[in-house]
Amino acid sequence: MAKNKKRTLRTGFTTGTAAAAAAKGAILFILDGKKPSKVEIELLTGDPITIPINTCTSAGEKKATCTVIKDAGDDPDITHKAEIGAIVTFFENRNISNILITGGTGVGTVTKPGLEIHPGEPAINPGPRQMITQTIREILIKNEMSLAVKVEILGGISILGTTGIVTPLSHDAYIATIQSSMSVAKASGITKLVLTTGRRSERCAQALWPGFPEESFIQIGDFFRMSLEEASKKGFASITLVAFFGKSLKMAQGVPHTHAAKSSLSLHKLADWSLELTKDNAFSEKILSANTARHAFDFILDQYPEVILHVGKQMVKSAELFAVTHVHIRGIILDYNGNIVFNSDSR
Repeated sequence: MAKNKKRTLRTGFTTGTAAAAAAKGAILFILDGKKPSKVEIELLTGDPITIPINTCTSAGEKKATCTVIKDAGDDPDITHKAEIGAIVTFFENRNISNILITGGTGVGTVTKPGLEIHPGEPAINPGPRQMITQTIREILIKNEMSLAVKVEILGGISILGTTGIVTPLSHDAYIATIQSSMSVAKASGITKLVLTTGRRSERCAQALWPGFPEESFIQIGDFFRMSLEEASKKGFASITLVAFFGKSLKMAQGVPHTHAAKSSLSLHKLADWSLELTKDNAFSEKILSANTARHAFDFILDQYPEVILHVGKQMVKSAELFAVTHVHIRGIILDYNGNIVFNSDSR
């Protein structure tokens, strides 16, 4: 019987790369009078990539619109298959080659300080801007043209790419989101940060502290160490960790990225801690036989709640070790109804 081969994940390209390709397609359409079937773009890594062109239409002698269908590869990207466009307009200018990049329909606008782009500007980060500018400038130089060029980007929600290529299932985008959210919080004057592991724990935390600004709450997913390092570097006065028991248990064991820890290993450690605290062999064996940490949580809470207290204390200790500067860290463990079962500040 043949062994199953592990499928190689397919890379794709970012929204910024799609925008640069659309801009190049529009310029070539203006210059050549015909739609290119594909264009080659140089990524910020220096590597070339060939992008198929979807549509090209003329909007006048020196204006054209071109679109590209984004291909995110095997990355779970909400903008996969989105139509990204660019309206390019040439303006005669013999003395200067100026390139203006604006955001049109479908491109978000930055509304808060703390990001690389100032409030009021289209949400197109420096990386994609550089790629688009570089692409246009190369064409102008090649054709010995001195023109002012306006590029209006269409579609994509926002364009926040970095290198230009999407690595399948990579963590780069999530990490960038966490870092950007912390920058916005800092710039907004937030001093107390609330880190949650997902949307559900965030909703619970927002219900617990309804007076906190929206920017205070940041979902860190599985990025435990990275988030503590980043938050402490930015100098927040306090950090509150809010999680359900399963994630708390992994944090308590000092796992840097909580998705990586196997449930069986977490339960073995939990069983060891329980035996140390309770001296109850049968209870420890019961934990080992549990299907999940959530399964174990239900009977631990009823029989030996001090075990949950220990997990909470260890979670805070791990967080303190990951913080690169001294910062007050508060740990909150929720039951699966959103009620607090551990609060390190009430010990």
